[in-house]
Amino acid sequence: MIFAANDSPFAGREGDQVTARKIEDRLNQQLQTDVSLRVEPTDTSGQWVVSGRGELHLSILVESMRREGFELQLGRPQVIYREIDGELSEPFESVQIDTPEQYTGAIIDAMAQRKGEMKDMENEGNGQTRMVFLVPSRGLIGYSTEFLSSTGGYGIMNHSFEKYAPVIKNWNPGRQNGALVSINAGSATTYSLQSVEDRGQLFIPAGTEVYEGMIVGQNSRDTDIAVNVTKGKNLTNTRASGKDHAAAIKTPKDLSLEESIEFLNDDEYCEVTPQSVRLRKKILNTGERQKADKRRKAASSK
Repeated sequence: MIFAANDSPFAGREGDQVTARKIEDRLNQQLQTDVSLRVEPTDTSGQWVVSGRGELHLSILVESMRREGFELQLGRPQVIYREIDGELSEPFESVQIDTPEQYTGAIIDAMAQRKGEMKDMENEGNGQTRMVFLVPSRGLIGYSTEFLSSTGGYGIMNHSFEKYAPVIKNWNPGRQNGALVSINAGSATTYSLQSVEDRGQLFIPAGTEVYEGMIVGQNSRDTDIAVNVTKGKNLTNTRASGKDHAAAIKTPKDLSLEESIEFLNDDEYCEVTPQSVRLRKKILNTGERQKADKRRKAASSK
């Protein structure tokens, strides 16, 4: 996972440990006691590749740092690839799932979408089913939250490293939905959020300070949409019967640190401060981001 110094428009507002040097010193300090952690510099100033034993391991480190007053940005979690016998390989994990019988169909479907291979299935006779799968590790990134939802909280999942095997090609297990991205800075209003909430799931309530490029929700479709969440209602002397209803919006989804990390795509950061967890695009300017998307699509089509 990429750890980077916070360079958002809100940098330095909530934390007092914000410089790249302080973040680097803190990571080096962690190396002295955490034998399973690896920190490597990158070609970009103020960024490091931090490797650990899964999302939970790294999220615990991030939570500790934010409580100490640090501000930082996190990139999308990635698995560690290796070249074995001249062939690029990725890690696979053995996944054991215990769940009530009525949820087995949803679990099998979810594992199939993540390129999981069923190794064993046993009905325990008390309404519970035990299933064992072999799944590529990158398919499991971000699955824990979905697993709890699909089993109503009754499922139990354990997974451990099994082996390295050749990389599955032409497969990207990232999220399927796009993001709702703010096009300007200011304070989100109920009036503007009402017009945006039909597009998908909101992540912020009214009154939240936003900046250009900040992610304010998840689109119901697979593309990103630039939205204005700071627009206020025009105040006039004219009133019409039935026009002025009490403004109300659906309760936004409050993402935890782990859920925010799971949400990320390759072109996004999770901004972590002592008081807030925000999602943002790497390229904040709307026009520049759209140009970069066109160049990337043109390159991928060749």
